[in-house]
Order: sequence, then structure tokens, then C-alpha cells
Amino acid sequence: MIAALLFVAALAADPIAAPARNAIAAVAPIADSDLREYIAIAGRKVAGRPVNGPIASADKVLLIARDDKGFPIIAVSTGFPARQSLPAPPQGTLAVVRLRPRYETPVPGPSASDLAFVAANRLPLFVIGEWARPAPMWEVAWVDDAVRFRSIGEVGEIGPWQD
Repeated sequence: MIAALLFVAALAADPIAAPARNAIAAVAPIADSDLREYIAIAGRKVAGRPVNGPIASADKVLLIARDDKGFPIIAVSTGFPARQSLPAPPQGTLAVVRLRPRYETPVPGPSASDLAFVAANRLPLFVIGEWARPAPMWEVAWVDDAVRFRSIGEVGEIGPWQD
């Protein structure tokens, strides 16, 4: 019993054994599969819900991070003016989700500003269309030194990369 307590005390005192709390991992240009599946489910749950606030025609923007146990979470949910370029996200963001509302003429797929966002930030962006059910979804990522996108199915199945 005393040996076990001494062992636990030695582990607690060893600075090498404890992980660094302030270590920041590099953000992957392509989302991990668990992030993609989480966004396919959680992001689509938000589709069709109204955006409250002063912006009359707004996209919903979700910033995805991981909690202290490593599970994906929606860290921020906000409205953003439709068809405007997104600013750089805060540090610690692993992916961004942009839900596009119904437009008069829906344009499937990511917009030019979505592609520019990924080119500038090298961060995965998911675009979800709110004009259909199930909501169509695309992943935009930095792949092989270029911005590419692909469709994401209802439960996270992926299509081929497109330019």
C-alpha cells in the first residue's frame, strides 16, 4: 500500500510524465474522420433553424474544437452576413462550418469566398446548404498545395476531391 502511494507521488512529481497543457498541435488541412462525422450529424441538426440577431439574411457559422477529453464540440455558434468572406478563426479552431440559407437561386457547392477562406487559413471548411432535406454538405480543404472540395453524405461518407 505504501509502495503504491510512493509510486503515485513519484509520477505526480515527475514533470516529464505530465503532458504539457499549453502545447498547441498543428491544425490539419483535412479534417479527421471523427470531426467529419460529427459535423455531418451536428451541423445538419442546425440546418433550418432561425438565426437571431440584427443580421436579416445570415449564414450560421460554427467553430469546431475539441473538449478537454478530445471529443469534437461546437465551440462557437453565430450568425454571419450571407455571401461575405469569413475572417480568420481564433486559435484552437479545428474546422469551420458555414450553413447557407435558402437563396432565390441555390448554388450548390462552396462559393469563391469559401475557397479563398481555405486558401488563406489552410483550415477545413464545411459548407451545408439549408435549401434541401437532407441538407447537402461539402468539405473544402487544402489538399496537395491547392484548394479542393468534395461532397459529404448523410452519415459522413465522402466523395472524390474536385478542383
